[in-house]
Amino acid sequence: MTEVLSPGTIEEAVAMLAEYGEAMPLSGGATLIAMRNAALVEPSHLVSLDRISDLRGIDRTADGKIRIGAMTRHCETAACAELTGSLYVLRRAAGMIANRVVRNMGTMGGSVANADPAADYLPALACCDAMLEIAGADGRRSLSIHDYIDDWYETALAEGEIITAITLPAPVEAPSTYRKIARVSGDYATASCAMALDPDGQGMRVAIGACGPGPLRDRAGEDALRGKLGEPAAVAEFAGKLVAIADPVDDVRGSAEYRLRLIPRLVSSVLSELTTQKETA
Repeated sequence: MTEVLSPGTIEEAVAMLAEYGEAMPLSGGATLIAMRNAALVEPSHLVSLDRISDLRGIDRTADGKIRIGAMTRHCETAACAELTGSLYVLRRAAGMIANRVVRNMGTMGGSVANADPAADYLPALACCDAMLEIAGADGRRSLSIHDYIDDWYETALAEGEIITAITLPAPVEAPSTYRKIARVSGDYATASCAMALDPDGQGMRVAIGACGPGPLRDRAGEDALRGKLGEPAAVAEFAGKLVAIADPVDDVRGSAEYRLRLIPRLVSSVLSELTTQKETA
């Protein structure tokens, strides 16, 4: 029977993970418990992070950035009034995760650590240029979300490390949103799009989800598109570049070909939505 350990601090948690080589951290448990019940993972110990107060809460730092503790529940993120403007995309993504039960139980850190390519947070965090705070037996470090995904379900987290917080740039007055195509409401995405306009409305940041091992982001393409958001041909060319770097799979939610066709449609429709918001603001 798997033993559950309940540390009270981050330091105690990483020490327990180091002591028990086959231990796994337990945050909300929405995914891990299901995987354990299906015999997909067999940890010797579960190190519950529930009692660690330093992992909770959403705060604004002295320089205006937003810091979200890894044990913050999806429902808390979805309701956070600090996530406005350019950061509303993350609030929107949190509100579209699964169903109310999962949103009340699941955590941002747990979702990001699981790194499911079709989950909602990763493209939204990539659109926000988020930084991850990570702790392990060798100390603490920060890592850009853009350097986090190594391959399908493989991340830069070393054995025994945990995500402690996610830090976002200070929000600016610019529209942003998240949209996904899914078989039914609350399902994982067949394809998704996180987008934020620049404050002057001349440029944008875009991240596509569920079309590769991690979010698709073409920052050089975004730079080239600046000042051309109103030119359909330029937007289509940009979307084509995202299609070219995509690496989708065939699964129960859709074929790879279908996912590739969704990318330009998502980019075009979400851009139209945000442009309208900008014009009417």
